[in-house]
Amino acid sequence: MPKQHLQTAWKGRHLIDGQWLDVARATFEDRNPARTDNVLGVFPRGGTADVDAAVAAARRAFVPWRRTSRILRGELFDNLARLIQRDLDELARVMACENGKLIDEARAEIVEGLHMVQYVFGTARQPTGEVVASEIEAKDLYVRRKPRGVVAVITPWNFPFAVPLWMLAPSLLEGNTVVLKPSEETPEIGERLVRLFVEAGFPPGVINLVHGVGDEAGDALARHQDVDVVCFTGSYSVGSHVRRLAAESDRKTCACEMGSKSAVIVCQDANLELAVQAAVLSAFKTTGQRCVSAGRVLVHEDVFDRFAEAFVDRAAMLRFADPFDPSAFAGPLVNRSGLDKVLYYNDLAREEGANVLLDGGRIASDDCAAGYFASPFVYRQEHRPGVRTIREEVFGPHLALIPFRDDDHAVEIYNDTPYGLSMAVISEDYRRWRYYRDECDYGMGYVNLPCIGAEVHLPFGGVKRSGNGQPSAAALVDAVTHRTAFTVNHAREIAMAQGMSAELK
Repeated sequence: MPKQHLQTAWKGRHLIDGQWLDVARATFEDRNPARTDNVLGVFPRGGTADVDAAVAAARRAFVPWRRTSRILRGELFDNLARLIQRDLDELARVMACENGKLIDEARAEIVEGLHMVQYVFGTARQPTGEVVASEIEAKDLYVRRKPRGVVAVITPWNFPFAVPLWMLAPSLLEGNTVVLKPSEETPEIGERLVRLFVEAGFPPGVINLVHGVGDEAGDALARHQDVDVVCFTGSYSVGSHVRRLAAESDRKTCACEMGSKSAVIVCQDANLELAVQAAVLSAFKTTGQRCVSAGRVLVHEDVFDRFAEAFVDRAAMLRFADPFDPSAFAGPLVNRSGLDKVLYYNDLAREEGANVLLDGGRIASDDCAAGYFASPFVYRQEHRPGVRTIREEVFGPHLALIPFRDDDHAVEIYNDTPYGLSMAVISEDYRRWRYYRDECDYGMGYVNLPCIGAEVHLPFGGVKRSGNGQPSAAALVDAVTHRTAFTVNHAREIAMAQGMSAELK
């Protein structure tokens, strides 16, 4: 076992109203996906009673927290940033052990979370409303934001540090209180993050933590009648379920980011060396387990053969190995069901008539046999109705190369999925990439880049099944606050807008 793997068994606890609680009616194990016999820790399997207690604590803390100066709330995020910087390497090691992400990628994710905290701290002293002109000279009109209340934050395993901070940081700065349920695949990094919030000085009840599995603790949070906002990142199937539960209440806002079938589009005039690099990163970085990972690369038919040959040669050289192996390009899939899903879609591609260019699958070598490792599976597939593998999300190292005739055809292919999260176009023609910018359905677009790599001060979300119009990161403010109109009359008599009479007859 590489020396950087963690040896200590963790014992998780809930945090409710400032108290760490280790009494659990049931537990679940946290295992290392690179070495599945390695039990990293045991965590409480929270249920309805735990969620009720956490939501009640958040509700009690809401009014005092809302009344706290926004600038003082922001200064706590400065404290948090310093603590994240202090613990960066240890946090990265925890993450690499829990979800199999390469140690350098894990560090990059911790930095991304740090950037979100720094961004929020930087906005604490910025204006939070606006002054608007009135029809009536003696009136002043204001638009102000007010926090919604208690926010439930349900987060994924693939970005278990950055994504929670995309949701927690804007929610808390705006004056909401929160209950966090981290993924059961990565509970320790979620608990470490909450411990840093406590150390930074956030008051009891402002942030609460409930461990558990989705259909128990997650469902209880989503349907809880005293939760005002549900923030969720994960698959479409789970996200649509969360939205249905949230809809049982007439008071909830629901911000969901859910899945994709993202794509890189390689145009006839593309720089092919850059295109290959962008496509490899888009498809196989993080073992294809990013919500924005490319499941498709659309390639102009005039350059298809040259691109495909160069791409397959490069993909075949990638090393999928232990997260602490410095020669690895990516690590394992997160669990057995993830591996089985990839293998299922590999077989389905063959059934659907794919021309397999790189026949990947489970890696059975001695150094990978104990984990959920798979190598890239790459195939050519023509676009036609009914082909599932070019329309459905796989979430692993499985990639379709799809030829197209012209720009209109490429847009037709790109849009022909139920998803619309991320898109990259590789072209030297500014008129061409502008056309794709305007015609494709996506939430995040890139030119001459991979379709991965978002920055925290931009909105993160998609359209169709990829999202519900409430993007995360910097744009989450719109979901966790509501705008209020406030009008002040400075005259000694009343004058009404639209010319309406104020006379009492």
